[in-house]
Amino acid sequence: MAGQAAAAFSGNMKAMYVGHLKQRNLKDQFAKDPTEVIRKAVMRMLPRNKLRDDRDRKLRIFAGDEHPFADRPLEPYLMPPRNVREMRPRARRAMVRAQKKTEQQQLDAGDPRRGRKKDRAEVTA
Repeated sequence: MAGQAAAAFSGNMKAMYVGHLKQRNLKDQFAKDPTEVIRKAVMRMLPRNKLRDDRDRKLRIFAGDEHPFADRPLEPYLMPPRNVREMRPRARRAMVRAQKKTEQQQLDAGDPRRGRKKDRAEVTA
């Protein structure tokens, strides 16, 4: 932990009697049990819900360099690529509508049947 955060940290412990508040600073807590400092920091970051106890049970913290998983090589986790939308949905819908409109106008311009009504109206007049 950072120097200022370590100086400001104080762990409160429950006492047997009301009004007896015991405090221990970070240096003393690290001397007694360094894993508890990390455990408390992680637990205070987690949301307080039903899954919190299960996550605490699965959390494994080892003091020092020795741990039982030393024989397993570390495998880097590669994040899968995300499909990020380039536009907001409303702007995208407007763009798609405009594209469909231009395609429809191009189809209507090339259709020989579309101009017949205008030609007939001029001939009868």
